[in-house]
Amino acid sequence: MTITRPSYGGRMPSGSGDLAVEGHGIAPVPEDRRYGGPARLFTVWFAPNLTVSGVFTGTVGVTLGLGFWTALAAVVLGTVLGAVPAAYLGTWGGLTGTGQLPLSRLAFGSGVVLPGVMQWLSSIAWDALIGLFGGEALAQVLGWPFWAGALAVLLLQGVVGVFGYEVLHRLQVVMTFVLAAAFLAIAVGLLSDVSLPTAGSVHGADQTGAFWLTAAVALSLSVSWTPYASDFSRYLPRSTSRPRMFWYALLGVVLSFLCVQVIGLWGAKVLTDQTAAGLHHLLGGGALGTLGLLAVAAAAVCSNAMNDYSGSLALQTAGVRLPRPVAAGAAAVLGFLLVLWMHAADTTARFQNVLLFVGYWIPAFFAIVLVDFRARAREREGAPIDVAAEFARPVPWWPAVLAFVVAFGAAVPFMDTSLYVGPVARALHGADLAYYVAFVVALGVYWPLRAGRRAGERSRP
Repeated sequence: MTITRPSYGGRMPSGSGDLAVEGHGIAPVPEDRRYGGPARLFTVWFAPNLTVSGVFTGTVGVTLGLGFWTALAAVVLGTVLGAVPAAYLGTWGGLTGTGQLPLSRLAFGSGVVLPGVMQWLSSIAWDALIGLFGGEALAQVLGWPFWAGALAVLLLQGVVGVFGYEVLHRLQVVMTFVLAAAFLAIAVGLLSDVSLPTAGSVHGADQTGAFWLTAAVALSLSVSWTPYASDFSRYLPRSTSRPRMFWYALLGVVLSFLCVQVIGLWGAKVLTDQTAAGLHHLLGGGALGTLGLLAVAAAAVCSNAMNDYSGSLALQTAGVRLPRPVAAGAAAVLGFLLVLWMHAADTTARFQNVLLFVGYWIPAFFAIVLVDFRARAREREGAPIDVAAEFARPVPWWPAVLAFVVAFGAAVPFMDTSLYVGPVARALHGADLAYYVAFVVALGVYWPLRAGRRAGERSRP
């Protein structure tokens, strides 16, 4: 794949407030077309996570038998551990002007097709996970059948994804305030008569297993943004402060996820009907119930527009020469079909299974691109990165792909889902350590292969 193909370029926003359709795809953004400041990374990562799916995910710890404070500790741990990779990789956007999956070609070479397809499929899965609740909410408010509500949500998010980078950033600024106010009202209305579930029902090894499974579920939410990270910072100037980029992004991801998951933890005993209708009933109907449903639908649009945008870049990275706006629209269409499938049966089980499985590949991906990027920095000996020169260097595909596949395979025995519980997870009383194992194994496999490749390059005459 040649990342500079004309089909991967296109119209770029001229600056803040340019809301015309962005045709630009995975080609690096030239430095003279960069604009904006690091503070926009807070809002672009805050608003998309204020979703009811995060609220329902937050119930997991208490459902597993943990007390509120123990479950909260697991949620904080998992959320922060998952957010750090996303915030760190986001700083690469300003350095390179390149989206995350396109940039991973530096490590994967032609093997980038594998994570490219995985990210594209993951973005569609997230479309369905979030769109499921959004479609239910809008359908109930308007008195429509479910499919019509889901179609409206997916159409709205598809339009935002088609318009692209600047429209996404502007939308998330507005929705940060709108959704924060709406979810605050939901929290007050939902939890005003609900006491904290302080006492847990599990102890000893069962409590430890439940703690680590709860942390894994929380981690799966925040780490899911890792393959998207630099997609939403690629227009920032190279001179942008990387520490400020990191902290704005980290705070955006962590604070938003903690807000919605704490609501879920606190209200776990009453959030037994994990549907938009159940939330509406718990809020007592009326104006507050309608506000809650509208917030759910609006949050789905905000979050899924990000999925469609990054999905379009991932599809181009995999070698599909569709213009970026067309690829974004295609992701929304496929997300709609997956929403209908999820809604046709046991929604809760399918939601939990998809949530876990779409993220197990990400830690290995992060380990591989991290090792390669740091190795390239050492090889440049302090010189600024020249993206065109880096892409021009030949890269064998097999070291990264081998590490990626081996790491995923090594993680399988540590997985704990309702579809499959690995033997190690079972022995550990349900603790899911698959994410950590995948990261460590990918590091252990890829690092020596990357070092050996460099040694071989130096030995050539």
